[in-house]
Amino acid sequence: MKSVAALLLVGMLILWTELPAGSAWSCPPVRFTCAMLNPPNQCYTDRQCPRYKKCCPSSCGMRCLSRRPALPVSYG
Repeated sequence: MKSVAALLLVGMLILWTELPAGSAWSCPPVRFTCAMLNPPNQCYTDRQCPRYKKCCPSSCGMRCLSRRPALPVSYG
């Protein structure tokens, strides 16, 4: 019984580490490709980025990106 509880706890910890860190937005699409074979990565996971930034693929490696600002709505 203890081994089942331990396995359940380990499984929940693994799932918890894979959850996004409070960011409900997705990375923008990459439109251009880098000419380098192995471009340097600034990050590998969202947890390596500053708050409110997300680790996303860019045209040349992974980078910490901010959410794009919403388009301003003009009423006039």
